[in-house]
Amino acid sequence: MSNWVKVFESKQEHKIGIVKDILVKKEIESVIMNKKDTAYNIFGQYEIHVEPKNAVRAIRIIENDIKFE
Repeated sequence: MSNWVKVFESKQEHKIGIVKDILVKKEIESVIMNKKDTAYNIFGQYEIHVEPKNAVRAIRIIENDIKFE
């Protein structure tokens, strides 16, 4: 998993959950990385990583199919 590619990042956990759910529905395996500082929980972010072979497709889905308004 060390060679997986970051395709999305956010400080808001609910946005990460939405993106992950949509990727799962599109049959793209992904993992959530919690990069938040454990002491203060205001620094850092959440990241979604996918296999390199799915990176371009995942980015297109995120850019074209997901709207956070």
